[in-house]
Amino acid sequence: MKKIAIVTGASTGLGREFVRIIKEKKEIDEIWAIARHRDKLDKLRRQMGPKVIPISLDLSQASLIEELGHRLAQSGVEIRYLVNNAGYAKFCSYGDLSIADSLNMIDLNIGGVVAMGLTCIPYMPVGSHIINIASQAAFQPLPYQNLYSSTKAFVRNYTRALHVELKDRGISATAVCPGWLKTDLYDRADIGAAKAPRSFFGMTAPDKIARKAVADADKGKDLSVYGLYVNFCHIGAKLLPQRVVMKIWLRQQHIDPYSRPSQQ
Repeated sequence: MKKIAIVTGASTGLGREFVRIIKEKKEIDEIWAIARHRDKLDKLRRQMGPKVIPISLDLSQASLIEELGHRLAQSGVEIRYLVNNAGYAKFCSYGDLSIADSLNMIDLNIGGVVAMGLTCIPYMPVGSHIINIASQAAFQPLPYQNLYSSTKAFVRNYTRALHVELKDRGISATAVCPGWLKTDLYDRADIGAAKAPRSFFGMTAPDKIARKAVADADKGKDLSVYGLYVNFCHIGAKLLPQRVVMKIWLRQQHIDPYSRPSQQ
């Protein structure tokens, strides 16, 4: 029976680093690398080697995840690592996104994580690990990033509760809460909105986040937080009222919620 890892959002950035790090583990026979763009996945396989199995899949579509479940049932594999990294953000006000775009973000950031877990857990033996990518944004409500931060708060809470529920199966679930990352997430997130985050303090390389996340998962931790600044924000969000934390966020981003965008 092949021992595999599944990494979503695998073609670039943080997902790519998870593929690279997990590939180093001798006990893993294959890494099923999932992303939307087949050309990027093929490039990943060329760079990482034959251990990487490219799977082009839109995880916002529940029916396609069901098809992945059928493939798992027919493949005779056991999943040692499931890394739910696929997701995206939009930096803007509530009115800058259409209903369709808003719901798609929820479908991918939340629905994809839940559906992948439910699909994969039956194939995970004792000692396996689920790694769900939340965010520093999960610690508090974030105006002008309200939908993204809310989806990541769900991922954080869901994962930590799931960690407890999976104890009788010997499976760990780890919520990873990175700060700003040096990835191409920002290219998709920046839609040119009048009010949006512009200050990205404490930018961190994704390989550091991925390596600590895998180490924390191997130790059976339910939360992985990297760096002094993000740990400070985590503690601050626990101690301060949320309205105060939101005011601090707005000042950091130089956003005045009372000002009206200039008319073109």
